[in-house]
Amino acid sequence: MKPWMKNVRQVEPYVPGEQPKALNVTKLNTNENPYPPAPGVAEKLMQIQANHLRRYPDPNCGVLVSALAEYYQVPKERMFVGVGSDDVLAMAFMTFFNSDKPILFPDISYAFYEVWADMFRIPFEKQLLDAEFRLVKEDYYKENGGVIFPNPNAPTSLYVPLEAVEEIVRANPSSVVIVDEAYIDFGGESAMKLTEKYDNLLVVQTFSKSRSLAGMRIGFAIGHEDLIQALNSVKFSFNSYTMNETALLLGAEAVRDEAYFQNTIQKIIAARNEAEERLQSLGFTFPKPMGNFIFATHKTLPAAELFQALREADIYVRYFNKPRIDNYLRITVGTPEQMEVLYRFVEDYQAAR
Repeated sequence: MKPWMKNVRQVEPYVPGEQPKALNVTKLNTNENPYPPAPGVAEKLMQIQANHLRRYPDPNCGVLVSALAEYYQVPKERMFVGVGSDDVLAMAFMTFFNSDKPILFPDISYAFYEVWADMFRIPFEKQLLDAEFRLVKEDYYKENGGVIFPNPNAPTSLYVPLEAVEEIVRANPSSVVIVDEAYIDFGGESAMKLTEKYDNLLVVQTFSKSRSLAGMRIGFAIGHEDLIQALNSVKFSFNSYTMNETALLLGAEAVRDEAYFQNTIQKIIAARNEAEERLQSLGFTFPKPMGNFIFATHKTLPAAELFQALREADIYVRYFNKPRIDNYLRITVGTPEQMEVLYRFVEDYQAAR
């Protein structure tokens, strides 16, 4: 080992979903929205002048913060934005999880939580989901240094009712509770309104899924103004200019077209309902999905083998080689045409076995 390597932080990194280079693939592996962003986004993009890019962007992200505050009817002082929800969550880990007590999150959950805890040297304990992959709220009533969980969960797509979320928040007045709502627009009720009642709750959402802007990297959080002020203090100590000018302008534009947003959501929900029926008819079982994806297993088709067969046919889904879930595939809900490609392949694959 080289002498300087003893001071290098060793972290097992998060492994993102594969991004195939070819264009003619059926991509159902990273929960992206299969539809384009709101029409106004493309129009605004054409209006952005190259000369604007020579200047630093607004460090306070005013145009986007204002658009979000107006849309969600909250004061701007309760809004924080960042480079995707990953950036917002990482900032939250650095800001709020500084106790010597362990933070708590589910054992089957967004894999980045463990990566951040390791990287920032935060002690943690993973709480087991039950046999049906449901969060056990009582596991989060014990002493801790913070709580975080996705709702709906990833990769299971299960939703924790708002009443249970509130019970967890209420049981932890001395800790910050973060609810990661990357998929909330596809099902369930947001915990956002609870931030008016509890000063220890931070709700995080993203533009990557429901607003079709994964490529722009836009995320945001809503919470008590003291939480937001603390987040901004860390942000300005880390990087004053976290968001670029283009992302700020396009993000604000995406928020303004409510009709297009709701129409896209309804198309994905309709395709998800159809996918439930079609996948069940093909022999798959899965928890009730509330995100824009389905977490499916099959009694006679091993997940690892099916994943590889699909990939060889240029159909990409997500496979996790991890305990308890190594016989499941996470399938993003695509367009009806994309889903039909998947169904036909599985039908032919089963017939050939």
